[in-house]
Amino acid sequence: MPNTSMLRGWTAKESPFHAGELAVQDRLGVRERIDAIARKAGIRDYMPDQHCQFFAERPFLLIGAADAAGQPWPTVLAGQPGFITTPDERTLHVAATIPPHSPLHGQLRAGSFVGLLGIQFTTGRRNRVNGAITAIDDNSLTMAVRQSFGNCRKYIQAREPSPIKDKAPDSIRRLPDTDRLSKDDQGLLSRADTFFIASAYFSEQDQTAQGADVSHRGGRPGFIRIDDDQTLTFPDFTGNFLFNTIGNLVRNPRAGLLFIDFDSSDLLYLAGDAHIIWDGPEVSAFTGAQRLIQFHLHTVRRIANALPIHWSPVRYSEQLTGTGSWQESAGAL
Repeated sequence: MPNTSMLRGWTAKESPFHAGELAVQDRLGVRERIDAIARKAGIRDYMPDQHCQFFAERPFLLIGAADAAGQPWPTVLAGQPGFITTPDERTLHVAATIPPHSPLHGQLRAGSFVGLLGIQFTTGRRNRVNGAITAIDDNSLTMAVRQSFGNCRKYIQAREPSPIKDKAPDSIRRLPDTDRLSKDDQGLLSRADTFFIASAYFSEQDQTAQGADVSHRGGRPGFIRIDDDQTLTFPDFTGNFLFNTIGNLVRNPRAGLLFIDFDSSDLLYLAGDAHIIWDGPEVSAFTGAQRLIQFHLHTVRRIANALPIHWSPVRYSEQLTGTGSWQESAGAL
């Protein structure tokens, strides 16, 4: 494995961040510091060797992209380790197809912007790759790498994945799409400690700044508040200060969420609009929250028994000791 101190960082004159990300960094007074970190080694326009190896070892991959109507969605692909390869440092190939149950099925084509997230729950390691699809068919997709970077290990719960071989396709069942959370959906959210959020940024003025992103969010069970059957609120904790997701949302509030039921392997997809609550008594009362995100959903899709993966019992991240839950927050108000 190469010495990361010898790796080249961001060398382009323009910033690696788009206008939305820069606006949030300015608002919070971290722009100059984060720009220096990103240029030194934080963000690259290629995949270093250790990132290539990391993706090659993954049994699943998160993808974030927008559908034909511009709605961002996260989705997950599963395969035997080795189904993700990197022919060269600026090309990533995935030997898998978007599953029929995914909202992104049939929605991607050459030129579509995508964000990828490789995550290893047991170690907390996660790497992201953003770029555009150069080729896609019924069996695979290939993307050109525009940005490659790692994220910190905060709030990642440890679970060991074990692939289920020869899972019968007819065991997967798609429930009818709806615009409201069912009681079962609300139960999954109330005990969730992990989810993924997809967002996207589009600019007519700067075509090079456009892109899609998918990010991990974690917290203690109870860190998602169900306000009603169409509204959720969840905290945004201290992270790496890149503000990829928040920066997208301040310019384009449309977002998609993906929850995995680690007991049943069900998938729950949600689409809607996100509103950022920057400060106030609710933010202050939630331990560890820097801001809150209120999510107003308009589409719910649940897929029963979707993932061909069995998960070990959870071990919670030690960083969760510095975070709260909505039960504690309600008591503080």
